[in-house]
Amino acid sequence: MENIESFLYQLANYPYLQTALYTSILVGIICGVIGCFIIMRGMALMGDAISHAVLPGVVLAYMLGVNFFIGAVIAGVLTALAIGFISQNSRIKEDSAIGIMFTAMFAVGVIMITSLDGTTVDLWHILFGNVLAVSRTDLYFTLGIGLFVILAILIFYRPLLLSTFDETMAKASGLPVKWIHYLLMLLLSFVTVASLQTVGIILVVAMLITPGATAYLLTERFSIMLLLAALIGVISGIVGLYLSVIYNVSSGGSIVVTASGIFAVAFLFSPKQGLVFKLLRKPKEEDQQAA
Repeated sequence: MENIESFLYQLANYPYLQTALYTSILVGIICGVIGCFIIMRGMALMGDAISHAVLPGVVLAYMLGVNFFIGAVIAGVLTALAIGFISQNSRIKEDSAIGIMFTAMFAVGVIMITSLDGTTVDLWHILFGNVLAVSRTDLYFTLGIGLFVILAILIFYRPLLLSTFDETMAKASGLPVKWIHYLLMLLLSFVTVASLQTVGIILVVAMLITPGATAYLLTERFSIMLLLAALIGVISGIVGLYLSVIYNVSSGGSIVVTASGIFAVAFLFSPKQGLVFKLLRKPKEEDQQAA
């Protein structure tokens, strides 16, 4: 109880903590929502690729003295386009193209960082995030990206939904499936960039996948899955920030561990998909079959 009171006191008196809280909530919402589409399309590896591929863009932005959001967005979008171009114009399948591009881009980023000897580049915060260091400007960027992503999903919800669950029907209906795919890659790049300060390059894929995967265990309706994933993302952000402040540990790690803990509870105790309930139902089903 004292820890909660201490956290609330700090939250009320320290603007940087308020900024961190707002940013965590925004990141939780957009990661949860876009993650649902990524999961249902079987594109978890693409999220991992783009999250790693933005590193050279971040470092280049630092070298040029511009906001890292700009460099990260450009690097993420170019990587997504390059993956699509390679897979569509060669015998290389998409998963192989993803592996090639994200390792190459991440390696380039590491080389660029190691070449900046004597600078103040904080590799730890780039890789693992530090939501407590988020500035008001970063919060506004995150808010802008969040609004853009949510608005795009609302506008293109039906084409995204149809192409996600039945690509053949989407093509037969005349939908530009390839461009819808690129739109999703663009949104994924934006969400990845928005999450960098909060959970970092290494952990952002966890926030993209874990809340959506948890929601997938809890419902069979996609619209409800979107809402649940956003809610789980928000809870993970708030609780993770609390743990980070109270116990003075990594903010990105705390947020991801919280999301993983919620997933573990859903995996075990989800009413329809939970492992515990499956084991409890199994003897009854066997008795019914025997009868």
